[in-house]
Amino acid sequence: MKKLLLFVCAVLLTLGLNAQETKKKTTTKKAKTEKTEKAKKETKDKLTKDAKKETSKAKSKSSTASEKGKEKSKDAKAKATAKQTEAKAKVDAKKVETKTKVDSKKAETKSKSATASEKGKTTSKEAKAKATTKQAETKTKVDTKKDEAKSKAKAAPAKVKKTAKEESEDLKDTPTSKAAEKKVKDKATGTYKGKKVFTGPRGGKYYINKNGNKTYID
Repeated sequence: MKKLLLFVCAVLLTLGLNAQETKKKTTTKKAKTEKTEKAKKETKDKLTKDAKKETSKAKSKSSTASEKGKEKSKDAKAKATAKQTEAKAKVDAKKVETKTKVDSKKAETKSKSATASEKGKTTSKEAKAKATTKQAETKTKVDTKKDEAKSKAKAAPAKVKKTAKEESEDLKDTPTSKAAEKKVKDKATGTYKGKKVFTGPRGGKYYINKNGNKTYID
């Protein structure tokens, strides 16, 4: 009887140990499964986050490239417009220079023709007398015009001094002023408020304004 009781106790003890071992294995397996699932989820979340970052970076680079492209396009248009303006100014200046030369040639030819005609007329006494009379009349007219000019100069109102704003506007560099400066034969003798100053044969100092004309400095 005693042996039987010992046998039953041993069986129960063995079953208890087996049950604990099975429970422990189940708990360990469950813990491993949960850890694996957690690791998978963390990896997935990280990959998703990294993908979003890369997408954001790609969009940012694309936007920056687009802005740079627009800026380059604007710069190219501005440069093209500036070149067209400069080319037009050069063409206009060349036209003016050519017209001046043609007019000068015409005047010179006309003057030579008139001189030759006058020389032919002076071959006779009558022509000489007429020439003398004409010279006297011309001199009288010239003297009269000089007197009228002096009277007008005296009667003319005093020159209005430009304001600082007007002078600043007048001093601006333009394609027209640059083209006119290139044609000036007088010597450059300094600067006036950043503008090149030329000195004329009589000592007058001037600069070329934005319209291509001379502006004398007091």
